Amino acid sequence: MVSKTCENAIRALLFVAQKSKSGAKVGVKEIAKSIDSPEPFIAKILQDLGRKGLVSSSKGPNGGFYLDEKGLKHNLADVVNAVDGDKLFTGCGLGLRSCSAKKPCPIHDQFVAVRASIKEMMQNATLGDYNTALELGEKYLKR
Repeated sequence: MVSKTCENAIRALLFVAQKSKSGAKVGVKEIAKSIDSPEPFIAKILQDLGRKGLVSSSKGPNGGFYLDEKGLKHNLADVVNAVDGDKLFTGCGLGLRSCSAKKPCPIHDQFVAVRASIKEMMQNATLGDYNTALELGEKYLKR
């Protein structure tokens, strides 16, 4: 449904959100290790998300990535749009360039409902929503 880059972006931001709850800043090495992803890949993703305003960072010995109150309120759809664009929410289920109600692909009608459900779930889920479940070990970010 989403690219590998987007999967890693969401996992990284959920980890940063969890650490930010207590005011901590977290480095790329810790993020990469905690979500089981290559460090250079995560560094590139986080730099891009920083430029797009989805995560904050500071340099220096006490620096790292963090989410402020505003950042914790970003929803998962914001992340998907920043990384993959809106194709998940508007694209064809078969990947056709042109698919619409007037000229539908074979799965168009069913996929419209699935797409709407995914969009609603991602718009209603903020980065800060999962902190408690992650802290309690009820949810996981690592495979």
